[in-house]
Amino acid sequence: MREHLGFLKASSTVVKVAAWIFLFLGVVGSIYIFLGRITGKTALDGLVNLTLSVFFFFFFYLIAKIADLLIKIINEIKKE
Repeated sequence: MREHLGFLKASSTVVKVAAWIFLFLGVVGSIYIFLGRITGKTALDGLVNLTLSVFFFFFFYLIAKIADLLIKIINEIKKE
């Protein structure tokens, strides 16, 4: 189990970065849709885009937090 700590730490960081990227791109895309800069899209499409990007942000961030928690559990088991 100890040999997987590096992978867990790296994957947690990568997933957190991906979560922030999803949130940033979703908010920017929704702003463009709300301002009418993307033709053929309604304000409802912007709201759906914003909702999905916030959902994926929390989903990916939760996965990263679970990986962080698993790292802490492994470290506690290793101390004993």
